[in-house]
Amino acid sequence: MKLLVLNGPNLNMLGLREPDIYGRQDYAALEKLIYDTCAAEGIKVEVFQSNHEGALVDKIQGAYGNTDGIVINPAAYTHTSIAILDALKAVAIPAVEVHISDVKSREDFRQISYAGKACVKTYMGLGFEGYRRAILFLKEYLGK
Repeated sequence: MKLLVLNGPNLNMLGLREPDIYGRQDYAALEKLIYDTCAAEGIKVEVFQSNHEGALVDKIQGAYGNTDGIVINPAAYTHTSIAILDALKAVAIPAVEVHISDVKSREDFRQISYAGKACVKTYMGLGFEGYRRAILFLKEYLGK
C-alpha cells in the first residue's frame, strides 16, 4: 500500500505561524509523525508540501496509477481551490482531508471545503493526531 500525504500553503511554517492555533511543533515533527506511523503500519508514503496550487494539482494527477490513497491538508486552498477538487475527482483515489485546527469554529470564509467534497472522510481540530488517524483510516478503508 502506498499513500501520498499532501500539505498546502504555510504548513512549512508550523511552529512559527499562529502557534495558538496550529501548535508549537514544526513541520519536521509533522513529517516524522507521518513517516513513523506509516513505517509502523507497513505503508509506503510520499510526503509533499507546497505553497503553490498548481504543484499540488500536479502531485494529485501524478498519483494516478501510483498511489492507493491520499491524505490532504489543502490549508488555505481548502476554501478556494476548485482546481484541487477537480484533480481529486479526476484521479478518483480515496482521499482523506485533514486540518490541524477546528476549521468549523473559525472565520466564516473557512466554512466551505472544496477539497472535502471529493474526500471520504475529514479529520479536523486534532492537531497532528488527525494525520495519524487519517493514515489508519485509509489503511482500513483500502483493506476492505
